[in-house]
Amino acid sequence: MLLGEHAVLHGRRALICAIDRRITVEVFQTLEKTLKIHSDLGTYEAPINALDDHPDFRFVLDAVNQYPQESGIELKIESEFSSDIGFGSSAAVTVATHAALTGSIGDRTGLFKRSLETIHRVQGRGSGADVAASVFGGVVAYRADPLEITPLAETFPLTAVYSGSKMKTADVIRHLEERRALNADYFEKIFDRMDASVGEVVEHFPMLGKNLILNQKLMEEMGLCNAALAEIIRIFQALETPAKISGSGLGDCAIGLGKVPEVGTFPAYSLQVEPQGVVLSR
Repeated sequence: MLLGEHAVLHGRRALICAIDRRITVEVFQTLEKTLKIHSDLGTYEAPINALDDHPDFRFVLDAVNQYPQESGIELKIESEFSSDIGFGSSAAVTVATHAALTGSIGDRTGLFKRSLETIHRVQGRGSGADVAASVFGGVVAYRADPLEITPLAETFPLTAVYSGSKMKTADVIRHLEERRALNADYFEKIFDRMDASVGEVVEHFPMLGKNLILNQKLMEEMGLCNAALAEIIRIFQALETPAKISGSGLGDCAIGLGKVPEVGTFPAYSLQVEPQGVVLSR
């Protein structure tokens, strides 16, 4: 997420991008009427028509349940990044599983909607911004309601830095909504400023750096910056690199615009915006 966290849950636009790290889902037909999953998170096996819940595979299991199977299937899931880092892994594996099970991308908007339905069934809420990034790739100006997906032809380097901790998105949303209920007008103004910042970048992309800095200040105003994230941002500032929290906040990553080889002692990841979204390999 580049701009617009939380505001996108309230009718405003966000600016999102896909990165050059992929999750791959392979599907194999089997004679046994079971679902087997092999991934870095572990393994899973259950009758194909009576899937037991598993906290590590809820997005995958929901996707499988949408496509009745006459035979068994085996899924092999490989990721180029850890799910602990917060690079939108839940959305990416959801999109990849839907595409792999149907064997087709087809209408990307249709794939987006099916994948978002899975996200909503599993976690209750979610703007769908990370789903749009996984489906469409590149940089996207995104509004959830009414749905607007506007691809922007941009690619550039980013540096993501992991803060060392992660809070579930649903928990952060709940925390913020409790605060918003006490002062709705204050938060509406913040969301409006975030929306305006997305509009500035859509009109003139070089405004991204300035608006990363603005959105970081707005995330801080909403109380979503913990000590580790604040330290990462301080280091980016000392390097004169526009940076902000990426994601719901209170954990996960901060991102800086451009390549930065070291950010203190925090794990840093050199990334590139990936122009291509979900793909099928034969």
